[in-house]
Amino acid sequence: MVTISENRQAQPIKNLPDGPKVSRFIQTIRAIFQPFKYLEKYAQEYGDFYTSKFAGFPTQVVISNPQAIQEIFTADSKTFNSAQGNEIIRPLLGDYSLTLHDGNYHQQQRKLLLPSFHGERMKAYGNTICELTEQVINQWEIGQIFSAREAMQQISLRVILRSIFGLDEGERYYQLRELMGTLIDTIGSPLKSTFILLPLLQKDLGAWSPWGKFIRQKQQINELLNAEIRERKTANDFSGEDILTLMLSARDEAGQPMTEAELRDELMTLLFAGHETTATALAWALYWIHHLPEVKEKLLNELNSLGENLDLMAITKLPYLNAVCCETLRIYPVVLFTFPRIVQAPIKIMDYEFQPGTILAPCIYLVHHREDLYPQSKQFKPERFLERQFSPYEFFPFGGGNRRCIGMAFAMFEMKLVLATILRRTQLKLAENRPVVPARRGITMAPVGGVKMVVTK
Repeated sequence: MVTISENRQAQPIKNLPDGPKVSRFIQTIRAIFQPFKYLEKYAQEYGDFYTSKFAGFPTQVVISNPQAIQEIFTADSKTFNSAQGNEIIRPLLGDYSLTLHDGNYHQQQRKLLLPSFHGERMKAYGNTICELTEQVINQWEIGQIFSAREAMQQISLRVILRSIFGLDEGERYYQLRELMGTLIDTIGSPLKSTFILLPLLQKDLGAWSPWGKFIRQKQQINELLNAEIRERKTANDFSGEDILTLMLSARDEAGQPMTEAELRDELMTLLFAGHETTATALAWALYWIHHLPEVKEKLLNELNSLGENLDLMAITKLPYLNAVCCETLRIYPVVLFTFPRIVQAPIKIMDYEFQPGTILAPCIYLVHHREDLYPQSKQFKPERFLERQFSPYEFFPFGGGNRRCIGMAFAMFEMKLVLATILRRTQLKLAENRPVVPARRGITMAPVGGVKMVVTK
């Protein structure tokens, strides 16, 4: 869903595609509590373009046609405003988050942050990822039942704290670990998600009210981030390899450094986007690998083919491991939609002419389940990614165009190394013999129950 206040859309947009006739309230409840069911139902009834309406939000057009999505992703960036469509995450990430800006500021911030997630700098994180994964594995005991999502969240949060801040110990490190986990849990179910998805519920009624609790936890995190930034500035040491050091030493075209508020909100964006989404994807991967014995067997055979002295970069190039990660992100993408695009100038997308103010919402989930692209789309089949290469308009779990996630390469890199480390070091099995289904967890989708697993060896 998109959250831009109704009054920003001065006149209703006419000549939109057909869509569900039920009330805005009903569509909103369905989107929160049964998103997969109704996305598929509406797409079946209305096709690749349909109009959705949500209580308190402007109307949007849901799009699941790859050609249309290509036209959107490759259009001039000035054709759309994407920042306004991301207002829903402002309370979580802050006013200066990269996701909440367009134009020169957005391009400048992307240019600044992108090198941190590519090339030699990213390779340097490889040993860190494996080391931190082993730290978490070493806490497991044979016969112990644990939540895969919670365990993967421990790993991914430690990785992001080390890579962003260079932190792996100390009071501030443990406080950030604790508070980030607690903050995410405040929106950790469909019911709790209503407070982040429905602005009308965002009322601070005290520390024990849902929204009051959320904003106080967010404030505590902000204070810790501000303290770390000030401490680093005072130390005036820019020799570190972490991302905060890079950001502190960066200067814009006028020679000015980032402000404390800009630094804090970008750090919060990287903290949230860099650990919650990866943890969810890893939990799903562990589920599918252990739910389907043939997948696990093929994966272990491929990993064992590397021998004992592992080259980490060789792991990341394994074709079947890559296919498993891609299929995991295809079948249940962590987010259902890309960032929405708000039309700024008239544009024709296939047979539709959209006027300024129209909100276009490319749907990742619906495209990933097109039977013409992915036959038997409800089945987990990594082989599809070995048999053909999909375009960035057919497979785009990290979004696309100029709004594609800057951490995409890092997330795939981390997924592969964490899975390889776990599979080579332990033997696990699912603790429950039943299918795991997804449900809303704030703005993301996660496995219900967290995927319960047990250590057997």
